[in-house]
Amino acid sequence: MTEKLVELVIHYAGWLNKEVIVFVISMMPILELRGGVLAGYWMNLPLLTTSIIALIGNLLPIPFILFFIEAILKFLEKHNILTKFIHKIRDRALHKSKTIQNAEFIGLMLFVGIPLPGTGAWTGSLVAETLQMDRKKAFLAIVLGVFIALVIMLVFSYGVLNQVGL
Repeated sequence: MTEKLVELVIHYAGWLNKEVIVFVISMMPILELRGGVLAGYWMNLPLLTTSIIALIGNLLPIPFILFFIEAILKFLEKHNILTKFIHKIRDRALHKSKTIQNAEFIGLMLFVGIPLPGTGAWTGSLVAETLQMDRKKAFLAIVLGVFIALVIMLVFSYGVLNQVGL
């Protein structure tokens, strides 16, 4: 699914600078760093360029999510805007948080660091907020998790995919 979404964004945003595409994809929920690194690889950007841009793009929204997501969700619920969607987001975050709850810091870091659908900095931020983790602690766990995800995705895309010729 991530691959298809990345291809779609590249196709429709092809008029943009390649670096901008990687940055924007890396900021997007669902695609995040995974998608940004794949996009950089598919657009033949150098590994270091892709790494820096995807990392910045993925980390930039995190403080805002950690500090404002709860207020935004409460406002939307109060005014009956996207209420079903918000409940779905909260339920998903609550479900994911049960996995992380016992070892908050390490759990959150690994949750964010394993580049699978439904994991990443956005969901990790929602989970941290659901668990009411200390924001500084949560931010550090998310940053470390994003670095882990970056290494995994670079090995996968610039290593494995490159070796098999994709």
